[in-house]
Amino acid sequence: MTTTIERLVDQLRRSAEGGAVHGPSVREVLEGVTVADACAHPIPGAHSIWELVLHMAAGYHLVLRRLDGDGRQLSPEEDWPAPPEAAENAWQAEVASFLALNRRVREAVATFPATRLDDPLVPDPPYSAFTQFIGLTQHDLYHAGQIMLLRRVLGRPR
Repeated sequence: MTTTIERLVDQLRRSAEGGAVHGPSVREVLEGVTVADACAHPIPGAHSIWELVLHMAAGYHLVLRRLDGDGRQLSPEEDWPAPPEAAENAWQAEVASFLALNRRVREAVATFPATRLDDPLVPDPPYSAFTQFIGLTQHDLYHAGQIMLLRRVLGRPR
């Protein structure tokens, strides 16, 4: 029998690496994205692909922080950090860092006590641990959809 913890870990993996029911994972939508694509702002007022990846990573950092008992909210600069200077190696490192963060969160969730899934990680916000963990998958897939739209506008459909 698969446990709830194992299901959460699986969903976190699927949303980041592949096999998501809805369509492409974050890794899959980022395949073939160049540094020029990642930095582009083809839709006025919309975030770039790079900004979205940094923002998704911020969500992982927030949950990891909450797992450590730190209830501070993300500052605007932490939530939407500015990308570094555009360079292909920096962009590839960013994608690798995002995927590594996903693995780190999966490891933390895998060892999380199932008896505490209904408890909040920190008092504020009072979301349960389960909601925080599954919320990361929802957040990632929401932004994966935005990345797909940006790719289409850039003429680089997947």
